[in-house]
Amino acid sequence: QVQLVESGGGLVQAGGSLRLSCTASGRSAGGIDRMGWYRQAPGKQRDLVATITNGGRTNYAASVEDRFAISMDNAKKTVYLQMNGLKPEDTAVYYCYGFRTITVEGAGRDYWGTGTPVTISS
Repeated sequence: QVQLVESGGGLVQAGGSLRLSCTASGRSAGGIDRMGWYRQAPGKQRDLVATITNGGRTNYAASVEDRFAISMDNAKKTVYLQMNGLKPEDTAVYYCYGFRTITVEGAGRDYWGTGTPVTISS
């Protein structure tokens, strides 16, 4: 089993910054090879924000790639999301994501945190 625990959400004014953190723990946490963040605004679907592999390969949503930076401490199984230049449209619940590859074909299992709210005031 894997548990993902997020921290760092909160309320900030537009133009400000926040840093989210998420640590994976549990018996299978050592097998996590990709982590990231998704977000869900009220009344909308959950969307990708950014992901990073344990090899350092990153993927960003176009709306954040020039403002957010994802990083990972693989030894600690902790992923960080530095969010700068925050906008009111960044307001959402941010969910930590983890993926553990199980088969050689690349199939695996997804894990999710419970979410941390981020609110940007204008």
